[in-house]
Amino acid sequence: MNTLRRCVAATFLALVSGAALGQPAAAPPPPDRYTLVRCGTLLAVAGQEPLHNATVVIKNDKIDSVIPGLTGPDLDNARKAGAKVKEVDLHDSFVLPGLIDCHVHVTTEWDSGRLLRNAVENDCDATARGVGFCRKTIEAGFTTVRDLTAEGNSIFALRAGVERGDFPGPRILCAGKAISITGGHMDPTNGYRSDIWGTPGTDLGVADGADECMKAVRTQIKRGADVIKIAATGGVLSISSAGLAQHFTEAELAAIVKATHAMGRKVAAHAHGTDGINAALRAGIDSIEHASMQDAESIRLFKEKGAYYVPTLLAGHTTSANADIPGYYLPMVAKKAKEVAPMMMKSFTAVHKAGVKIAFGTDSGVSAHGNNAQEFKLMIEGGMTPIETIKAATISAADLLNLSAQIGTIEPGKAADLIAVKGDPLKDVTELQRVQFVMRAGNVFKGPPAK
Repeated sequence: MNTLRRCVAATFLALVSGAALGQPAAAPPPPDRYTLVRCGTLLAVAGQEPLHNATVVIKNDKIDSVIPGLTGPDLDNARKAGAKVKEVDLHDSFVLPGLIDCHVHVTTEWDSGRLLRNAVENDCDATARGVGFCRKTIEAGFTTVRDLTAEGNSIFALRAGVERGDFPGPRILCAGKAISITGGHMDPTNGYRSDIWGTPGTDLGVADGADECMKAVRTQIKRGADVIKIAATGGVLSISSAGLAQHFTEAELAAIVKATHAMGRKVAAHAHGTDGINAALRAGIDSIEHASMQDAESIRLFKEKGAYYVPTLLAGHTTSANADIPGYYLPMVAKKAKEVAPMMMKSFTAVHKAGVKIAFGTDSGVSAHGNNAQEFKLMIEGGMTPIETIKAATISAADLLNLSAQIGTIEPGKAADLIAVKGDPLKDVTELQRVQFVMRAGNVFKGPPAK
């Protein structure tokens, strides 16, 4: 067998070497592209004063400079060198960094037919649906998202397709399949006949005991996960009456964190119940999603550990409303949905007042894709100011995603991710529900094109 492998390897190397020898010289790089975005008002960094009448100079896919005024700069030398120069006129608009949603599910969207679809559709269907959800997301002004569980390989295909430019969409960081205990919130076989689905293992993210948990983490990273997602407690939408309390043991949580951090990733934990929230924080989890039943100890641990809270108020708002529709959810799910929503808002208010780090996240997929910006209004209702919500969706979200050097502000060297609205979102945050212009990495996806 070893001889066969050596022969195959030698043949492959010979073919590659031969192909390389026959290749023509590499083509010269394409000419530089400059885009000048003329901004009536520019919020380059959330928390700083907006600039009036400023120009963002973009070279290829990155921000080159921000200069005062709606004229200039002098790019004659660049033109002589073959550079292409275009402009975008946003002199009557309010421009700010592309928004970041730290909790989405772009391969699915919940409705009353979800359970049946799970039984009859496959990865290809999820990918096809996801193409449309990606378009809705970026057109809503969200240029980066973190997808926190998807079945099969659909999310990896969507991530690659967006980056190749096959279809419009946000920059995607993804978790692959979330990790759960047997029968836990993210066990994909909950509610289905065992003789059809069988017993899931670590390949499907189901793990019991520290060793299996470490294997499940490594499996998702092998598949291409940028982040690890776990279900630290029960969940609202899972077909289970096991409640919302802690699922993983302390030993299992410690194993997950150790394995994930050793491979350079962060861990996001779905958690509703107080015991599960606090156990996850003690273990060193990097962000807690939902965190519906926090207490004073939770707040202390958040601040001590430096963990982020991702509130997803829109998910609670949506599931509570859907629970009023007869037959939309199974009875056990509808009951949980009505109980949790008010807890989420109460928790958000307390945590914000305490000064815990908050990053923007919606759980879109539970709510409709493209409606992500409705979260801003709910955050205002929970006690935030407009600028605090925008900071949560730019600077703080970029920090949670380890992308502060690339996105979150409009500064030289960062990705050219810009959006624009007509009104002033610092006075009326619902303006962010009416995004008029979207650019990601220097490419316009919505609004006036570069001319």
